[in-house]
Amino acid sequence: MSDTVGVRDQLVVTGSLAFDHIMDFPGQFKDHILPDKLHVINISFLVERLTRERGGCAGNIAYTMALLGERPRIVGAVGHDFADYRAWLEEQGIDTGAIAVFPEELSASGFAFTDRGDSQIWGFHVGAMKRARELSLAELAGERAAACIVAPDDPAAMSRHCEEARRAGLPFFFDPSFQVTNMEGEPLAMAARGAQALFVNDYELAVFQEKTGYAGERLFELVDSVVVTLGEEGSRILGPGGAVVEVPPAEVEEVVDPTGAGDAYRGGYLVGWRRGLEPAVCGRLGSLAAAYAVERYGTQNHRYTFDEFRERYRASFGEEPPL
Repeated sequence: MSDTVGVRDQLVVTGSLAFDHIMDFPGQFKDHILPDKLHVINISFLVERLTRERGGCAGNIAYTMALLGERPRIVGAVGHDFADYRAWLEEQGIDTGAIAVFPEELSASGFAFTDRGDSQIWGFHVGAMKRARELSLAELAGERAAACIVAPDDPAAMSRHCEEARRAGLPFFFDPSFQVTNMEGEPLAMAARGAQALFVNDYELAVFQEKTGYAGERLFELVDSVVVTLGEEGSRILGPGGAVVEVPPAEVEEVVDPTGAGDAYRGGYLVGWRRGLEPAVCGRLGSLAAAYAVERYGTQNHRYTFDEFRERYRASFGEEPPL
């Protein structure tokens, strides 16, 4: 990273950039899966709605940051089909200068089935995302980088970006999300080491602990804190010595599509962190950002002004928003 002395006020997001194909199944998966036939499972779900949306963890996180007044910089790998998506990100005020195009590849694509109980089944074509391991965070973060979140991406890229952030002394957050199932324990633990926080849901935390052997108080040998998202129950921020901060959920008008809620949470949390707010407040910012996301179909279709966000924060948590 550049040694140029200057203002370091930009959040950097590494992770996937993808097109999400979101399908709504009008029933519940559990009613169609026979436990005694799992070894010969062959199921087709008739969906009632399909949309192709801009997505990917890096895009979703950066989108929330931009809504809250930041100008985040994305580091990611895309294919030849990304031009319209790039233009749209730039319209939102997102720095796309570190997004690398691999012309021989298609951008990554996700395929999500969501049932009436908000359970989801995902498939994912990595496409250009597999080339993210070729990207150097040290070269691409930019001289304004204040902190980085390493979000789900090619596992080798995630490991590389965490290591480069450590070497550069750049504060970073580690968000393995669904990649906890694809990474071995040692690379997971090494990637997390030195992070300001580990972002996981409760299931991912259990997998992380089992795979790495770092559980309970030992987690804080790796990271400063653990942020656990709990869906409609809110979130929980864990610290050393048994410290626990319970964060309530923001009120949701109607759950339309849960896809991208976790990414929105991370975006809101990190905006609070960059502005020096305490973890409980960062968590509430994340909860409210996630509430907006689940009320609209797709991961980047919700919008709000700064004043609207502040007013809803006040109504949800009964306190003045510190933004």
